[in-house]
Amino acid sequence: MIWTALGLWIAGMLLSAFFSGCETGFYRATRLRLVLDAMGGDRVARGLLFLTNHPSLFVATALVGNSMANNMISLATVIAVGAIVPQTPEAAEIIAAIILAPVVLVYGELLPKNLFLQAPNRLLHRCGAGFLFFVVVLFPLAGLLWLLGRLIGRLSPTSREPVRLVLAQRELRHILAEGHEAGILHPAQQSLAHGILAVARKPVRQFLTPLGHIMQVRADMSKQAVLRMAQRSHTPVIPVADVATGRWIGYVRVVDLRLHDGDALAPIRTLPEVRDDSTHLAALMRLESTGESLARVTNAQGETLGIVTLERLREPLF
Repeated sequence: MIWTALGLWIAGMLLSAFFSGCETGFYRATRLRLVLDAMGGDRVARGLLFLTNHPSLFVATALVGNSMANNMISLATVIAVGAIVPQTPEAAEIIAAIILAPVVLVYGELLPKNLFLQAPNRLLHRCGAGFLFFVVVLFPLAGLLWLLGRLIGRLSPTSREPVRLVLAQRELRHILAEGHEAGILHPAQQSLAHGILAVARKPVRQFLTPLGHIMQVRADMSKQAVLRMAQRSHTPVIPVADVATGRWIGYVRVVDLRLHDGDALAPIRTLPEVRDDSTHLAALMRLESTGESLARVTNAQGETLGIVTLERLREPLF
């Protein structure tokens, strides 16, 4: 009986350390590295990448595995106490649980978590095949928890997308920090990346210039008059309004006016439109891809709220 209890206790400790360490390694591992390993043909990395896309299945397997390990440790303690002290097993079981609790906590929880915290990718890859084995073996129980979690997620009105975005940004910041420490990224590049992360999800309405603060010119104005207005207001780009309707038909750049011969207001460039609920990064990519310096910001009804310039969108990145 003693040897049976000892075997159960050691197996329970190993399983507790295994699942506790894998749980920490899963949350600390770099997803990008898993993707690269999976693309290289690594089957273990492919399985782990599947679990990162279905994190609730991983959590369910880890919970069932930890519960199984704790039950094995408890059962081993009861068997050992019953064999050593058959007269008063209840009191002896309580005393044994109190004595063994620090050992289980340190060697079954804290130590493996700390090891996986220091080298998450390496240790998770080494233990990945074992964890995938338990995913299959424990699926009858873990699958029920997984399906229950998905059902609750469907009934919940709150979207998980913001949480995923926060986690992805945190992981990307960690990758950038590693790149900087390795000497791959210069400080300016790291600063630019952090600037993109800081404003990427902000709506473009936060960066627009409202209609009341915009200087515009008419299409029939002379080039010299427009240049004088631009010089007084220090404006490199100016919207152009139609003479009859007053609606914007495009915009002109001061540098183009100075290079263009003649006194006509030309060339008038196309004025792209962006929705006010578009993200900062989407608007910036739109202007960069089209080569334009100015965009009209409109609401859902198509009404013009103001303009946003390429220069204004670039400012928060640095």
